[in-house]
Amino acid sequence: MTEAELYSVHKGVYVPTHLNPPESLKYCEEFTFRQEDILIVTFPKSGTTWMQEIVPLIVSEGDMTPVLTVPNWDRVPWLEEHRAMLLSLEQRPSPRVFATHFHHRMMNESYFKMKPRVLYVMRNPKDVFTSSYHYYGMASYLVNPGTQDEFMEKFLHGNIMFGSWFDHVKGWLNAEEKASILYIFYEEMIADLKGSVEKIGQFLGKSLKPDVTEKIADHCVFKNMKQNKMSNFSLVPEEFMNQKKSEFLRKGIAGDWKNLFTEAQEKRFDAVYEDKMKDVTFKFPWD
Repeated sequence: MTEAELYSVHKGVYVPTHLNPPESLKYCEEFTFRQEDILIVTFPKSGTTWMQEIVPLIVSEGDMTPVLTVPNWDRVPWLEEHRAMLLSLEQRPSPRVFATHFHHRMMNESYFKMKPRVLYVMRNPKDVFTSSYHYYGMASYLVNPGTQDEFMEKFLHGNIMFGSWFDHVKGWLNAEEKASILYIFYEEMIADLKGSVEKIGQFLGKSLKPDVTEKIADHCVFKNMKQNKMSNFSLVPEEFMNQKKSEFLRKGIAGDWKNLFTEAQEKRFDAVYEDKMKDVTFKFPWD
């Protein structure tokens, strides 16, 4: 199926209509934030599921109950997705934890007024591309990726769900409300998960005991989290996600793009990256 059949355009970017029907986008637009809210913001395939596991465990100070009994899309719902409307989020006690794939410019009026705490997770765009390529091949609500070359052109031009990775990252890096944003990298979480848990905990005002930090980090190591049926998307019917084609939680590593890219693709990607990011002074671990 084509983009026209599977996607709608919202604020200038493609969103999958199955996940983000007009009524859920309207709900998101009218949503009232609280200052104590915690918002996980990512471009798709940048570590959202991982953060949906880590943050509730920090908030609960190591109580495993929420992550072992509630599916992650209800535990930390995406505000723009249809599930959000069904969960009585207004009744949830603070701190509420949400996720979004929205660009900074797409956030609603209440967000800019209340300035909730934001965890903005970034990942090497070559790995985002690689993870996306496998994901688009197994999810029925996304346009088939086609060949690697075809999908790369779509990715580099922002003709995929939630638009351009470059615009997404630059928009959030240029946010004026930086005091309420913690920028964190997928790669630093892989290199030092315990340190990342401590860093996120401090940002959220939680001073965790060392044994609690250890327990959270141990549970959230990729291979352990992958076994949690509340988080590995195995509860999603096969008609929507065919995990026989590719697992939703695949490898959880940095640098997997090296197993996918040809030399020509690497050159093409690098040329576009250098052009799009030439004005960005922020230091990324993959540069």
